[in-house]
Amino acid sequence: MSKLTNLGRAIKWTLVPLALAGLAACASPFRADVERFQSALPVPAGQTFTVVADDPGLAGGIEFRRYAQLVADHMAALGYTPVNDPSNAQMIVRFDYGVDNGRERVRSAPGFRDPFYSSWYGYRPVLFRTRYGTRVGYVGSPWGWGWNDSFFGRDEVYSYTVYTSGLEMKIDDGRSGQRLFEGNAQAVSTSNRLQYLVPNLVQAMFTGFPGNSGETVRISVAPEQSARR
Repeated sequence: MSKLTNLGRAIKWTLVPLALAGLAACASPFRADVERFQSALPVPAGQTFTVVADDPGLAGGIEFRRYAQLVADHMAALGYTPVNDPSNAQMIVRFDYGVDNGRERVRSAPGFRDPFYSSWYGYRPVLFRTRYGTRVGYVGSPWGWGWNDSFFGRDEVYSYTVYTSGLEMKIDDGRSGQRLFEGNAQAVSTSNRLQYLVPNLVQAMFTGFPGNSGETVRISVAPEQSARR
C-alpha cells in the first residue's frame, strides 16, 4: 500500500486529466502525463549525484532502494556519476512516489442482440429453403408482432476500480541547494501494484529527459507482459 496514503497525504501533485479508454486491457500501453521544469541543470559530464527519499518515511526502506536504483541507473545512463555519500554529491536527487486508494468506475456494454428480433416490430420474417420450395417463417416468436421485450438489446452494466499513481523527482545543487530540476509523472490504471507502477513512472520521467521546461507530455511505455493486479 502507498506510503503517501498511509500518511494521509494521498496524491499530493496536481492531477492532469487522463483518458480512461482501454484501461481494462492488459496489453494496453502504460500511459503517463509528465510535467518537467528545469533551471541551470548541467549538461551530463560526469557530475556526481546521489538519490535520497523526499519523504522521510521512505528513507532506508528496501522497497525505496529498489526504485532509487532505477533512478540512479537512468541518471548514470545520461552521463552523471552515482555516489553513496550525499556530502560528496554535486547533485541531490529527491524522489517520492505513491498510489491512491482507487475509485469505482461504472460502464455499460452492449447486451445480447437477437439477429431476428426487433424490439418494436417483433420477430422479422426469414426465408427457409425446403424440399417443397421457399417458405416464410418467424423464428421462435412466442408473442407475435408488436411485443416490446426489454430483455433483448439491454446493455450490460459493470464496475471496476481505477487508481491514480504518481512520481515526483527534484534535483538540487549539492553545494548551494539551488533547485535545478523538478518534475512529476502521473498515470491512471487498473493496477495499484507499486512494483508495476513505479518502474513505468520512472521510465516515463526519463523519456526525453529533461524535456522542455514547463511542458506536459503524454508518454506511452510498453506494458509488462506478466503484469497482474
